[in-house]
Amino acid sequence: MSASPRLFHLVKYRSLWTHVRRKVTTWSPVGAAFNAKPLRRLDLFEKNVGLFGVPELSCPEGFQAATQTALKNTELLLHRACSCSPGAETVECFDQLSDGLCKVADLADFIKVAHPDPAYRDAAEKTCIEIGTVVEKLNTNVELCKSLKNLLVNPNVAAELDPDTKRVAELFMFDFEISGIHLDDKLRKQAVALHVKLLDLNNEFLISSHVPNRIAKSAIPEHLQVHFASEGSFIQIGGLHADSPDDLLREVAYRIYLYPNADLMECLEELLKCRYKLAKLVGYDSYGHRALKGTMAKNPETVMSFLQLLTEKLSQRTAKDFQMMREMKKKLNPRNAELMPWDHPFLSGVLRAERYNIEPSLYSPYLSLGACMEGLNNLFSQLYGVSLMSEHPGAGEMWSDDVRKLAVVHETEGLLGYIYCDFFHRRDKPHQDCHFTIRGGRWCQETDQYQLPVVVLMLSLPHPTKSAPTLLTPGMMENLFHEMGHAMHSMLGRTRYQHVTGTRCATDFAEVPSILMEYFATDYRVISQFARHYETGQPLPESMVARLCESKKVCGAADTQLQIFYAVLDQIYHGKPQDRSTTEILKEMQEKFYGLPYIPNTAWQLRFSHLIGYGAKYYSYLMSRAVASMVWNQCFVQDPLNRDMGERYRREMLAHGGAKEPMLMVEGMLQRRPGIEDFVDALVSELNPNFETFLMDSES
Repeated sequence: MSASPRLFHLVKYRSLWTHVRRKVTTWSPVGAAFNAKPLRRLDLFEKNVGLFGVPELSCPEGFQAATQTALKNTELLLHRACSCSPGAETVECFDQLSDGLCKVADLADFIKVAHPDPAYRDAAEKTCIEIGTVVEKLNTNVELCKSLKNLLVNPNVAAELDPDTKRVAELFMFDFEISGIHLDDKLRKQAVALHVKLLDLNNEFLISSHVPNRIAKSAIPEHLQVHFASEGSFIQIGGLHADSPDDLLREVAYRIYLYPNADLMECLEELLKCRYKLAKLVGYDSYGHRALKGTMAKNPETVMSFLQLLTEKLSQRTAKDFQMMREMKKKLNPRNAELMPWDHPFLSGVLRAERYNIEPSLYSPYLSLGACMEGLNNLFSQLYGVSLMSEHPGAGEMWSDDVRKLAVVHETEGLLGYIYCDFFHRRDKPHQDCHFTIRGGRWCQETDQYQLPVVVLMLSLPHPTKSAPTLLTPGMMENLFHEMGHAMHSMLGRTRYQHVTGTRCATDFAEVPSILMEYFATDYRVISQFARHYETGQPLPESMVARLCESKKVCGAADTQLQIFYAVLDQIYHGKPQDRSTTEILKEMQEKFYGLPYIPNTAWQLRFSHLIGYGAKYYSYLMSRAVASMVWNQCFVQDPLNRDMGERYRREMLAHGGAKEPMLMVEGMLQRRPGIEDFVDALVSELNPNFETFLMDSES
């Protein structure tokens, strides 16, 4: 081993906080790596290995080279897939073809939003467009489709396929069908045209839904103008300011930010029409029916039954929550006590704070980023025999100096994959917490080795200071655990095909592993292993954790009902067309499924950006939470660190990615097949108070 890498390794950990060194607190290597200040690398003598270790990506121009290589390989695999005898080799060719394109497109998809250098972002954007065009052509390639169809329609050949191979073949065929491959030439051209039009409409709506609204300064009270961005004689309102204690400020922001934009309204109406036309063209009753094929819910009728039953079972609790909010508003503002939509987030927060002392600044000193990463490492070690190991990246491998690289290593299986942690706030970086698959796992017959998965976790945490490491609020800590749930889904899966690797599964199942991690994040038996004061080493008191958990139940029914309203709206928009506007539909659904009044001249649906990525699937958050709740209460609540249960969870739910029907995975874990009533009861029971917390509070 040469001297220089060792030198860099020592320098990397030299800047641990003086507080940490002086006091009793000590960290494991992974905790130390995240509680150390990032140092600018000295790469003078190291060869640039390229982004994510891809040699071509040592410069922006490399994206074009990587794209051309992928497209050449695509041509070879296309010929092979169309000429080989029907069988497992056909599916293997399809998966290799998909993998070659995804490895370039998925990486570019991340770089175009995350890289600080505009040249890299632009090059990645061009790659996304180029690969996307090729994928559209492949999805309408009749010869390619025939090779797959010959496999599936031949009963003798299909019978010889193992279950995973047959499912992946059916999933590829579904991709062909929704592109209109089975239609005659004229109708197929119509389907392709609708696809192209929808790409443009989706992009237009997604961008425009986040654009601020402008209004003349003279139109709002002068004392409120300081809260908004100024633009000459106008102010820009780019959000709801939902947490502001000023009633008038919340109202002004709500009315102006949600004021209808005629062009955006036309875009949404056209988008929904095109989705319906395309779904009908390829043989579905509605876009909702097309989108829900292969999910746990299976169809829109099941989703609506779930949402309606949940509404009924929550109705009394929701009414009580709204009454509590009215009383609180009357107490805070006797002259204007009517409860309005802009009051809900603020007043529910006030009620939580009044009932439980959950000021985030009281918790943050116990939740340094390093401590939380150490906690995750301990949890994964005990549940799965997996360790997170901080790894020294190569020169040019990262897109920012503050990104950390983790190797995920199993005690007997060895290296499982890599997680790149892009955790800190950066200019021009999206302000959202999310998980990106950069490379999917698959068994490579050509090398007789497993292709290791690579993912990125993106957060937007504050940078460490000279006197303290990055300190997380409880919400930030839960988000970290949530996103790490997605990452471990990718790492612990060992699917034969990358088309179904990790989180490439039904949307209403994909959130189960991440939401389940939120339960671990709020269980004191887990938290007590890592949450300690970064200066003194004192553990986070159990009573504080209990109060935090109970506080979430305050106004929980009303919060859930708001999510139900959004999910219902999404379903209605993606059902059969109605002879009325999206605003008229919203008004009716808001009255029926939410309860707070619709405000004239507002159009909340124009800010509902989830309609793009989660069209007809917004219910997934609620259904995934119901499943996660059942898994937690049946399998982990007695002992959240039980290795046998962790292994069973990996074996039944995490290992398969999307290679198995989602409900079969749930059934395997729970040893029973839950129905709609079970989902609803799981969510309702979450709101029941824990009387032990009240006893704990009274004793302390």
